[in-house]
Amino acid sequence: MSEQTRFLLGESDLPKFWYNINADSPVAPAPVLNPQTLQPVTPDFLSVLFPMDLIMQEVSAERFIEIPEEVREIYKLWRPTPLIRARRLEKFLDTPAHIYFKNEGVSPVGSHKPNTAIPQAYYNKIGGTKALTTETGAGQWGSALSMACNFFGLDLEVYMVKVSYSQKPYRRIMMESFGAQVFASPTDRTNYGRSLLAQSPDNPGSLGIAISEAVEVAATSGGAKKYSLGSVLNHVLLHQTVIGEEALKQMDLAGEYPDVVIGCVGGGSNFGGIAYPFLRQNLREGKNTRIIAVEPTATPSLTKGAYTFDYGDTAQMAPIVKMYTLGHDFLPPPIHAGGLRYHGMSPSISALYNAQLIQAVAVKQLATFEAAMQFTRTEGIVPAPESAHAIRAAIDEALDAKTKGEKRVILFNLSGVGYLDMASYQAYLSGKLEDYEYPAEAIQASMAHLPKVAA
Repeated sequence: MSEQTRFLLGESDLPKFWYNINADSPVAPAPVLNPQTLQPVTPDFLSVLFPMDLIMQEVSAERFIEIPEEVREIYKLWRPTPLIRARRLEKFLDTPAHIYFKNEGVSPVGSHKPNTAIPQAYYNKIGGTKALTTETGAGQWGSALSMACNFFGLDLEVYMVKVSYSQKPYRRIMMESFGAQVFASPTDRTNYGRSLLAQSPDNPGSLGIAISEAVEVAATSGGAKKYSLGSVLNHVLLHQTVIGEEALKQMDLAGEYPDVVIGCVGGGSNFGGIAYPFLRQNLREGKNTRIIAVEPTATPSLTKGAYTFDYGDTAQMAPIVKMYTLGHDFLPPPIHAGGLRYHGMSPSISALYNAQLIQAVAVKQLATFEAAMQFTRTEGIVPAPESAHAIRAAIDEALDAKTKGEKRVILFNLSGVGYLDMASYQAYLSGKLEDYEYPAEAIQASMAHLPKVAA
């Protein structure tokens, strides 16, 4: 057992239930507000964008929600995913720490995103939806939803952040291979996109802008199209908890329990997926695992944002939620971790962070890619730039354990692989990659137009 590296579960171990953090969180959820009236949303408002099954999951207080059998059957294409002890990385770092990672990069599209794409497409299909719209940053979410819509016979329009559309052409090709239409956002297909292009034809786009376009198309379709989101919302993080539920069983197989659980964080989906089942153990079983969210210094919503109500998108069409935000006008620098270029954070993660039940750190782009290269050259996997943020924090934890001469069990989520992100590695290896740190004055400026919500 001491030499075992891979800790595997069989298909019979695939979780039958998703875990809902709302059942155990000591923080009451803040209301979700209508962007026009600033009053709590109604099911009728949300039903323009989402099928009723997902709306009910969004507000559910049940601890466990059953995974439909049709969803579980598709999950079996790649789940359960491996838990791997990074022994070669440990040796390279010369650390007494034990480093484990959950490899979500083994999914058909190379990331954790199908964990929610499949159920979202399923619930839309049984609800009578014929077509979906969505946004994507790095293209991992767009690829996952393209695959899911193909499986369930749904049409899909993807609004891909323009800078990522240029940086990651093979992601676009993957989406198109599954039958999706992909557009560089901002586009001339929506009123909002046209207004932005009129002001700045070279607008690089952002996740907030792409969300606005996808929401506009769905909301103005007369019911012909629904909208699907790959992060932030409760039902999305709920679906991702298959990651942590499997990891709990696999850590038992390893005969250890993590002192630290780490995930990169942009909107919150992969972080919630790995962290929430372990947070449940903290809240209900008296465990004391430190849980760390890792974000870029270029988009530091948790570490430098404000905890307040804000729009989920740039055009102020999406619902208003209470979250850590840099302001919906925030235009992020063109870092290569496109999936982390979002102005806000999941409301549930925000509430838990505000209650000091989880921690957050911000890391720079160059240090992140340095960690990615160390991981590649020891463990043989090229990580997605987003996932490399978690690797950076895991390495920092392992080096801290080395300095203090203490054993530390570290678990991080490898949320995806980077084989379609090689342009970013080319930029790093050629010395052309830059560090970005979003300046305080720019954050203050982007916070100037927050909605005027009563306390």
